[in-house]
Amino acid sequence: MSTMFLRTLREDPADADVDSARLLQRAGYIRKAAPGIWTWLPLGLNVLTKIESVVREEMNGIGAQEVHFPALLPKDPYEATHRWEEYGENIFRLKDRHEADYLLAPTHEEMFTLLVKDMYSSYKDLPLTLYQIQTKYRDEFRPRAGLVRGREFIMEDGYSFTIDEEGLKKAYVEERDAYERIFRRLDLGYIMVHAVSGPMGGFESQEFLSPMAIGEDTFAKAPSGKAWNVEALTTPEVPEIDCSKTPSMSLRELPDAESIDDMVRQCEALYQRQDGRGWVASDMLKNVVIAVKHPGEPDDEVEEHRKPWREIVVVALPGDRVVDMKRLEAQFAPAEIEEANEADLKGHPEFVKGYIGPKVLGPQARGKDSGIKDPVRYLVDAHIAKGSAWVTGGNKLGVDAFDMVYGRDFTADGTVEATEVRDGDMSPDGSGPLSFERGVEIGQVFQLGLKYSEALGLKVLDQNGKAVPVWMGSYGIGVSRVLACIAETHHDDKGLAWPANIAPAAVHVVATGKQEEAFEGAEKLVEQLEANGLEVIYDDRRKVSPGVKFKDAELIGVPLVAVVGRDYLNDGTIEVRGRDGADTVVLPAAEASDELQRRFEALLSK
Repeated sequence: MSTMFLRTLREDPADADVDSARLLQRAGYIRKAAPGIWTWLPLGLNVLTKIESVVREEMNGIGAQEVHFPALLPKDPYEATHRWEEYGENIFRLKDRHEADYLLAPTHEEMFTLLVKDMYSSYKDLPLTLYQIQTKYRDEFRPRAGLVRGREFIMEDGYSFTIDEEGLKKAYVEERDAYERIFRRLDLGYIMVHAVSGPMGGFESQEFLSPMAIGEDTFAKAPSGKAWNVEALTTPEVPEIDCSKTPSMSLRELPDAESIDDMVRQCEALYQRQDGRGWVASDMLKNVVIAVKHPGEPDDEVEEHRKPWREIVVVALPGDRVVDMKRLEAQFAPAEIEEANEADLKGHPEFVKGYIGPKVLGPQARGKDSGIKDPVRYLVDAHIAKGSAWVTGGNKLGVDAFDMVYGRDFTADGTVEATEVRDGDMSPDGSGPLSFERGVEIGQVFQLGLKYSEALGLKVLDQNGKAVPVWMGSYGIGVSRVLACIAETHHDDKGLAWPANIAPAAVHVVATGKQEEAFEGAEKLVEQLEANGLEVIYDDRRKVSPGVKFKDAELIGVPLVAVVGRDYLNDGTIEVRGRDGADTVVLPAAEASDELQRRFEALLSK
């Protein structure tokens, strides 16, 4: 440690917002270069390399072969798959000196596809699985949590190529199982959840989430044990309600009732319910205006859709629920959504603020006599049952419609998952109410199907000599994020506590005191440990107090500690203990090396 490129910190970095970022910086594993961009120091690189080795062993174990692509890529392949536009502001775009467009790759689907297209042409070449461990780039709006969400990050991404869908499903399961083995070997807790494919495309996807409070992903668990990312959660079909006894729709005055709370108060004050109960928010139907930002479809027959365009859509939901923009956006992918602005609303004079109702929306507004020039799409949330009656906008200032029944008085263009899911909602599999936890995404697997092979012309000749598109799967692990998650879950109030197989060393040898004999004894122990194949961090600093050395050992987090000091000078013994101070023993120096090796092997075998 007297020559190691290392400086530990006694105080937490001011901008460290999670434990992993705080401890990795304090212990000298990483240093911040810019928001979301990190420099790897020797200790951090050591751990990162070991994690990558575990990944490589499992990937090679299923027959995958490693390649390595550049991070700087041309625009054309991403334009062919429409992702140049679909990624929006999330990718780094740049031009070279010749004004040619490039990007820093967030993922490499296109390049893998083109590589296989360039080299393979027959079904006899398949199945094939390729992977790489590569630096990726994403222009995060707000980088946070150290390595958990950065602008530059290290990722393993793999891709399977098969002649048919059956082969894809087999490769998908093999890759998914390999990922499970990786996370188990890294002692990183995980849960597999059903997910949406998003900009990646495809028709089947599962995420690996590591449950922890700092996670940005909320996942839902059913009593059956199944789990879903909330964006992928579907609402069980709600039974139709018999509306035969519901009164005819009527328009009534509700002045100054532009919000749901105002509507409830006004209804309570002015109109008594026939069933005797009070009015509540769930009796109200609110219509939320959103803007859908479409990236543009080059092959679309509608000319204005061939470039980015903006669509206004109205979504109906029960008044006691709120819109979940992430869940809603997942259903419009690759488009992005946002709340409509004043300019959007001015383009639709039929909208009366606070009183927008179904009669000017969707199917109701498309009749010849509606007088509405450009009716918007109207979608209802999946919690709204056919036959349900509502109080909702009457499309006139101060007027609302009562007893407006879905399916009788109005219809919609479709159903969407628009609202936040909450405790007690029924699980999609019907096994009971959902519960919710937070987690960090550490991996995801996709059945891409034919999206990229068709877009980029990847075909091979089948058994009959016919050119057919190749079926693809895509798989990814956030390697640097995994390191952060391990640090997040493997520490105490004193510092890091790495699993033995990825720790930067097996043993942290501490020489204490000022006597030369102690340092000579420590150096002899280091030589014995290294001769037996164990990595060692040796604290040989001469003018550093024992207290500081012990604090550094606890902070750095190596699983075993050996202290050569006063005991060695008195009776030739060495103290051996675990990183957490457990199982401390004092042994003759001749036995210390064997004891440390035995303990380390025991830790590896857990």
